[in-house]
Amino acid sequence: MKTPYQTVLTIAGSDSGGCAGIQADIKSISACGAYAASVITATTAQNTQGVTDIHAIPVDHLEKQLEAVFSDIEFDAIKIGMLHSCEVINAIASKLSTYKAKNIVLDPVMVATSGDKLITDEAIDCLKQFLPKATVITPNRKEAEILVGHAIDKDNCEVTAREIGTQFKTSVVLKGGHLDPTTNDMLDILYEYKTDQLFVIKNPLIDTNNTHGTGCSLSSSIATFLGKGDQLEEAVRKACQYVNQSIAKGKDKALGRGNGPINHFGLK
Repeated sequence: MKTPYQTVLTIAGSDSGGCAGIQADIKSISACGAYAASVITATTAQNTQGVTDIHAIPVDHLEKQLEAVFSDIEFDAIKIGMLHSCEVINAIASKLSTYKAKNIVLDPVMVATSGDKLITDEAIDCLKQFLPKATVITPNRKEAEILVGHAIDKDNCEVTAREIGTQFKTSVVLKGGHLDPTTNDMLDILYEYKTDQLFVIKNPLIDTNNTHGTGCSLSSSIATFLGKGDQLEEAVRKACQYVNQSIAKGKDKALGRGNGPINHFGLK
C-alpha cells in the first residue's frame, strides 16, 4: 500500500548562491517535512553580496513548467515568490485557477533590502489584483508600505496588517522585524481575514548578518505547514519558530563575503 507525499510547489526565482529564492524554498519545505517541486520564473547571478544579473524565463516556457507539474502532481500547498511582470502574474493566475490550487502563500517581493523597488509600477498594480487569490500574503515592512501607502511603525503595525487584509481580501503576515528598539523581540503580525483576528508573534532577536533568504524561508515553511493540515495561526507560528531557530543555528556560520544564509538543516 503506497502512501502519497505531502507536496508543496514553489514558484519563484533561482538564487545561484543558494541563500534565497527556489533554493531556500526547497530547503525549508524539506526541513519542515514535505516534498518540494519547483517552477522557476527567473534565474539570477547572485551571491551573498548581491545580485549582478537577472534573466527572466520566457512566459511560454514558464507555462510549460506549470502545466508539466500540475498535470501530474497534486499539491497540498503553493508558495509564490517574486512575480516580475504582468505577463508572468497572469500566466500563473490562470494555471492556479485551472488546477484549483489550494493553500496559496504569496511573498509579494517588491523591495530590496536597500529600499530599491525590484519590479515595475505596472507589475505592482497587477500584483495587487492578484493578492485576493492568495490564502495568505507575507509582505515585509517596506512592501506593506507600498501596499497601503503610508509608513509603518510599532504603534500602527497591527492596524496596518488588518488594513492590508481588508483591502486585498486575504490574510496577512506582516513581517515587522525589529520595530521596537526598547525590546529584544522580532515581531510578526498575523491578520486572519476570515475570522478578522489579529495575532502578535514574538521571537528573540538574534544578532547576526546571516539572514539572507529569511522571507523566502518563512513563506515556504508556512505553505508546508498549511499543506500538512495545520490551521493558519498554527502554521504561521510554527514557521516563525522554524525560521528563528534556523537563524540561531546559522548565526556563527561563515559563507561568502556578504550576508550569509540561515541554517535550514542545522548543519555542523
